Amino acid sequence: MLNAIIIEDEKLAVEKLKSILIELEPDINFAVVITSVKEGITYFSASPKQDIIFCDIHLTDGLSFEIFNQVSVDTPVIFTTAYDEFVLKALDYFSIDYLLKPLSLQDASKALQKYKMLQQHFSQNALKLNNLLDYISSPKKSRVIVKKGLENIALKPEDIVLFYTENKIVYLIDRHKVKYMYDKNLSNSEEELDISFFFRANRKYIVNINFIKSYKTYEKVKLLLEFSLPDIPHHVIISQETAPAFKKWLTGN
Repeated sequence: MLNAIIIEDEKLAVEKLKSILIELEPDINFAVVITSVKEGITYFSASPKQDIIFCDIHLTDGLSFEIFNQVSVDTPVIFTTAYDEFVLKALDYFSIDYLLKPLSLQDASKALQKYKMLQQHFSQNALKLNNLLDYISSPKKSRVIVKKGLENIALKPEDIVLFYTENKIVYLIDRHKVKYMYDKNLSNSEEELDISFFFRANRKYIVNINFIKSYKTYEKVKLLLEFSLPDIPHHVIISQETAPAFKKWLTGN
């Protein structure tokens, strides 16, 4: 059972969020609904432990960030808000995702998937929850700035199929199969990306789990990836040495 806290001051927003979460997690338990900064400080001062927090930013008596400034809270947070100007600020408060209102089932599902994958990844490696929080509180790219001709474009990481090098230049391809130039090398890119979604396949490629359809044996000991988008003109091979780590990453084990 997933024990959740909701921090939200609008009744309709609370009901919509509950409805979405129940559809995704039928056995979810809503431990409490907090409607103000003052109420949140009082609640968390008693140190109750829950699994996850869904938190609006604008409350009737201020920004919900003030709760976390006043009280130490070591629970992963998914922020929900109608405004996008607080994305970077949210990274300071154990945020694992930042969802814009109106909430959609798809976005909530991706956020919960991220939470579960991170939790599973660290628990399988015998790490405690605070190690998970140390990881998720480190800034990860919420936008990737790429170039197309003279234009600089901000892409969401989840829309990127893969990064690759060609003639010492890094490029990436998005879900629409558009090619862009990127001004960082693959090693730096790898450090800034969410490891639950991106994997360094080899020296030339970083791939996104959401666009991997399958893999098959290649040259007896290697793996050849197949992407869910048709006509991706890239032959991505996983070496024998990397294959076990790739399979664990792909399955979340």
